[in-house]
Amino acid sequence: MTPGLDPAPANRKAPSVTEETEAAVVEDEPEAPEQEEPFAEEEPEASPEEPTSAPLSDDELPRAVAALIYASPEPLSERRLSALLGDAPPARVRAALDTVKARLESSNLPLELRAIAGGFQIQTASDLGPIVRRLFEDRKVERISPAALETLAIVAYRQPVTKAEIEAIRGVQAGPILRTLVDRGLVKVTGRADVPGHPLQYGTTREFLDRFGLSGPSDLPRDSELAR
Repeated sequence: MTPGLDPAPANRKAPSVTEETEAAVVEDEPEAPEQEEPFAEEEPEASPEEPTSAPLSDDELPRAVAALIYASPEPLSERRLSALLGDAPPARVRAALDTVKARLESSNLPLELRAIAGGFQIQTASDLGPIVRRLFEDRKVERISPAALETLAIVAYRQPVTKAEIEAIRGVQAGPILRTLVDRGLVKVTGRADVPGHPLQYGTTREFLDRFGLSGPSDLPRDSELAR
């Protein structure tokens, strides 16, 4: 026995390689950091207030009105223009429309402001129609048959009108022609008649007014005008 060393007990086992490795891993493993609250609420950042746009001046408003009408694929009413212009007063919108119309007339440009289908559009001047028509001569023309045109005229002048009333005037069946006019967007169902059976009533559409250049049914020519 070597002096100064304690003898190992007979039943003591030498630590295995695995035990030594696990002990080292446990000793070297760093302490886990404190976990943050997973659902901690963050105070939202205050968003800066959006600056409100100032009302357009009397010089700016006509230009804005002209731009909206020119860019729109369909006629714009005074009410719609007012909403698009930040709820501009109707009187100012009407004054701007008058200004746009006057400026176009005095500019000698081939454009004019016209009241169409309850709204306003900028169109080419009517006296240049024959020249502009050349642009579309090679395109397929959508023609309306005489029977369909006659039916459309009855609907336009008698609206709201039922199929039976149209047939009584024309003396022939009107069902297929009415369906064709509805499919083309020139005629629509406006309601039902207050008679036994409550048949459907028909009237013209905004597409009809746009196609024929009318601001409303009241612009249709009267009998006295047609007789000339």
